[in-house]
Formats: sequence, C-alpha cells, structure tokens
Amino acid sequence: MNDNPAPGGLSGTGTAAFAEPLPQQQVPAQTLTLRINGQDRTLAVEPRVTLLDALREYLGLTGTKKGCDRGQCGACTVLVDGQRINSCLTLAVMHDGQEITTVEGLAQDGALHPVQEAFLECDAFQCGYCTPGQICSAVAMLDEVQAGQASTVAPHAAITPGSITDDDIRERMSGNICRCGAYPNIVAAVRQVIDQRRDQRRS
Repeated sequence: MNDNPAPGGLSGTGTAAFAEPLPQQQVPAQTLTLRINGQDRTLAVEPRVTLLDALREYLGLTGTKKGCDRGQCGACTVLVDGQRINSCLTLAVMHDGQEITTVEGLAQDGALHPVQEAFLECDAFQCGYCTPGQICSAVAMLDEVQAGQASTVAPHAAITPGSITDDDIRERMSGNICRCGAYPNIVAAVRQVIDQRRDQRRS
C-alpha cells in the first residue's frame, strides 16, 4: 500500500487536501475631502474604493453610471479639474482636494448647461443610460477644442472651433459608447453648441 500523497494534492485515499483559507484582512478607511460640484464633501473610504463607487455609493450621486466597470464604455465619465476621466478606473483617494464635476453639477442657478439643452433639443439619447457620461465628455471636449488640442482627425495644433468637422467630433467622442445608436443626434448636439459659441463670438 502506498501511503504517499498522490500528485495534485490528493491523498492516497482519494480525499482532496485543501489549505486553510487565509483570514480576511481589514483595510483601514482613509479620510479625504473631494470638492464635488462646488461643495467640499468629506468621507472615509477604503483605499481601494473607486471614484465611481465613492460618488454613487457613498455620496448618492447616481447620475454617474456604472456600465462596463473597466473603462471601455464611458458611462462613468466625470470631470476632474476640468479634464474628463473614467471614474471607474481611478481611486477616490487619488483625488483628495481636487475639483470634481458630475452631471448633477453642470446646471447653474436652475439653468441647464448648453450641452444639456442641446442634447434635449436634438433628441441625442434613447434609453438615457449613457447620457450623463456623453454630456460630461462633450463639455470637456468643447473645452479641449477651445484650447486648441489636436486629435487624430485634426492633428494640427492650430485648432479652432470653426474648423471642427463632424468626423472630428466623432473621434473626440469615441470613448463614449451609445448602445442605442444615437450617435448622429449626439454629433448634432455637439455641433449645435459649437455653432452657438461661434455665433456668440461674432455678435
């Protein structure tokens, strides 16, 4: 009779030998202050909590959506110091003290942001799940254009709002997926805001 354990962790009697499970380790919470939509919000979160979960689960700001949870769909887009990011890919503790804008913070004094108005007027949504991320992304995209940031469609540095084509809008918004396929109306909404700003500069 062979008393030696068989390969693969099986004993000679055919009973699987399992290691004792490791005890769960408690990760201490860290206190941080996020300036969200113009207000300082202090909260205690574990270091592994994403910014997305901090917004939704800790602060109740559910306008920011959880889609793929891996940075591929853009539903969780928010603005951090004016730059658009996927909040599911970043940790809340990394943004202590930074200015964060969610879709709830775009309207001012009861008036919708021009991008929000354009999305309504152009019917740039269907189910609406991706819309908050689309709107936040469009707001930041327009600021990027205003600052002269190039894209793969318009790689030259001398970008002006009047030179932006629909193809350039599609490229700049390509990180935000609409599974309902409202892309033509999304482009139209962004185009409407670009044209409005152009007209304002001329007047």
